Amino acid sequence: MRTLCSSTLIGEFFVIGFAALVAMKDPDLSTSTVWLVSGIAMVLCVALCGVITRHGGVALGWALQIALVASGVFVPTMYFLGLVFAALWWASVHYGRKIDEAKARFAAQPDGPPAPGS
Repeated sequence: MRTLCSSTLIGEFFVIGFAALVAMKDPDLSTSTVWLVSGIAMVLCVALCGVITRHGGVALGWALQIALVASGVFVPTMYFLGLVFAALWWASVHYGRKIDEAKARFAAQPDGPPAPGS
């Protein structure tokens, strides 16, 4: 799960950075506010990569997804991109857990992995 979720979070890191560049063009938003909020979200993306398997890591990831969709208020394209990344997040968590379970079952086999060519 960690690999899939981390890949999604790193993708979000870049999308948030590019969205900040777009948000800077809005005359109602100050540049410092845009970069403060975007910077916190970008740091959170990277930090979540390290704690995703710990208690509450997935929930924090969901909170980030909600914030990403909500950022569409300032950059309308983020409604779409936020929903895309929320779907990717769901898939990363769902299929990542299935992969982890399959790895655990495979590792628990008494004979170990099959020899090549058998």
